[in-house]
Amino acid sequence: MRIAVLQDEAEVLGIERNLDAIDRAAQSASENGAKILLTSELFAVGYAPYVLRDSLDVALLPSVRERLSQIAAEHSIALVYSLPEITADGWLITSTFLDERGAKLAHYQKVQLFGAEEHEVFVAGTNPPASFDYAGLTLGMVICFDVEFPEIVREAARRSVQLLLVPTAMGRGYEQVCTRLVPTRAMESQLFIAYANHSGTEAGFELAGTSVIAGADGEILAQAGSGTELLTADIDVSTLEQIKSEVPYLAEARRDLYAQWLSK
Repeated sequence: MRIAVLQDEAEVLGIERNLDAIDRAAQSASENGAKILLTSELFAVGYAPYVLRDSLDVALLPSVRERLSQIAAEHSIALVYSLPEITADGWLITSTFLDERGAKLAHYQKVQLFGAEEHEVFVAGTNPPASFDYAGLTLGMVICFDVEFPEIVREAARRSVQLLLVPTAMGRGYEQVCTRLVPTRAMESQLFIAYANHSGTEAGFELAGTSVIAGADGEILAQAGSGTELLTADIDVSTLEQIKSEVPYLAEARRDLYAQWLSK
């Protein structure tokens, strides 16, 4: 399966501009044979927690979700998008998977918040990585800082996830997360990872770009630079059986023993 990753600079609160960027990317990705388009963390509204808290008109969110569903259906491509979710407990950062008809198949709430702004504006989710079937693959979703915790990615693998889809908003100075850590997470948990970052600057925050698609053997299948880019890569899950047999990280993990260690 061919997947696409949109890396772009969002306009904070520039919802129409950001949705137009997703629309164009969806059209291009679909024309290039991609079946899934992954976008970055909070891209539709821009990554700026304080600005969102103070100025986002949350009444617009249902119409934003509707437009994203229309984009997926119009271009016949599955779409992963990220938006704030307002609940009785507070604001959460979420990602949603739409199929090629625009129907919602899965939803996830970010577990690991990063930095003072996120901790002040949002509350953390508590559910495990999303896992669901689509087009013959078992897909999963986590968000940004989540993927830097091996426990979370390994839990996705335990749930048979073959391709983990990760919207992110990672700042400059942390490029090693894309170039080293994400491929390592893919290798140690033996699944594919697509990781979509922003580029440019949003509300004074400089984003690192360097989005990546990593193979289950740790190979970098596609890597972006620092600017706007639409990455694509072909995901061949038929290789997973051989990868897992050659180095049986998952089969030989002694989970019961590790759990005992945690209790001491």
